[in-house]
Amino acid sequence: MKSNKSTISIQKDFSKMWKPVSAAVLAGAMFFTSCSKDDNGGGTNNPPKKDSTSVSGTVSGTWKKNSVVIVKGHLEIPSGSSLTIEEGVQVLMSDSTIKPEFIIKGNLYSIGTATNPVKISVPDAWKTTANAWGALWGGLTAGASCAEIVLNYTDLSYGGAVTTESSPSVKGGLYKAAAGEHVPALYFPNINGKLVVTNSTIHNFNEDALYIEGGSVIIDNNKFYTTGIENGEAVNLKSGVIADVAYNLIYSPNTNGMKLSNSGDRTPQLYIVGYNNTIVNAGWRRPTTKGGSIWVEKSAHVDIYNNLLVNDRYGVKRDKGNPEDSRSKFFNTYYYSYTQTGADQFQPTAEIIAGTGDVISAKAGDNDPKFVNYPLSNDNANGIFDTNWDFHLQSGSNALGKGKQILQEILQMVLLPAALLTNQQIRQHT
Repeated sequence: MKSNKSTISIQKDFSKMWKPVSAAVLAGAMFFTSCSKDDNGGGTNNPPKKDSTSVSGTVSGTWKKNSVVIVKGHLEIPSGSSLTIEEGVQVLMSDSTIKPEFIIKGNLYSIGTATNPVKISVPDAWKTTANAWGALWGGLTAGASCAEIVLNYTDLSYGGAVTTESSPSVKGGLYKAAAGEHVPALYFPNINGKLVVTNSTIHNFNEDALYIEGGSVIIDNNKFYTTGIENGEAVNLKSGVIADVAYNLIYSPNTNGMKLSNSGDRTPQLYIVGYNNTIVNAGWRRPTTKGGSIWVEKSAHVDIYNNLLVNDRYGVKRDKGNPEDSRSKFFNTYYYSYTQTGADQFQPTAEIIAGTGDVISAKAGDNDPKFVNYPLSNDNANGIFDTNWDFHLQSGSNALGKGKQILQEILQMVLLPAALLTNQQIRQHT
């Protein structure tokens, strides 16, 4: 995402993003950052070509720039094959009876641009208030043979349909492999795989946005909103994952902006560096109280820095009975709550983690982050996003300069971007 002019952000140019030692790594994350309404995914609505293509079944090859792809059944990229989706392509899941799933056993490269993103959604006529929580198609569901997925400037919306006995994901033993489950926007299980989600927008999904059970992963500069009507997280990471999660705007997930768990006992142990994320209104729609911002459990190894938590249900929270790895670090979380209930539930306890250098007050209304355009009094259970909101920080914001420079700590992640360089990107940028 674009950062406030007073902050330092990660390079978004794909050709620069993968340098082993980038300017952003050398500078570290010195300040808190926030996101704006046009940071990613929205783009300019370039008129598509009049010609469109109807597809179902097996797909591979290239969907050409600005084309319209009408999906009339379940899709599958076979193992050993790849599909590239070029900028401006509109993929319309247009079968309301089947509610197509998109199974990825090969590789997927969805490469939009800031002004011409890829859009994977449903016909505009279906985007009604009644359908705000999606469930009109499945999601991007990878299999164990999927080695690489790249989503750059890609808009995913209105999915998360419930599985049935005849769903390809159930028949193929993917995700939870059971009927009655709402599939996430993106599921990825390959511990040896590479997953990159950057500059993208995921919204109007019934439950989890990202559910990742393996791989070397970058989740940076994205926007998540209107996800999880009854359950679900924005970013749900399990064992087998090594990840960088940074500069994301996460608005009103049902439970947590990030759920970090080493469940599954896969190797490697979950390790995540999560920094400079803005998480707003998390956790208030969940009927139970498991979490409500960032949740850590089951020996997850996490380094959590410089995150801005606004009107969330709880502070960074652990499972007391099965906590995080003892090597985990927590620094410089900035808290704001409009309500006293929220302020009370930010206070450190055996469950609410006190980080070094946290900015936290016991009084409602203290530490106003001064967003450019967002009503802090907004109903904290509201999951409907207004694209006119602007989550940049004003120049007088108290949050600016309150982060921790993390040069030394982040250097341990220098090799991660190089490890994530996919074959597709090597071909494009060498």
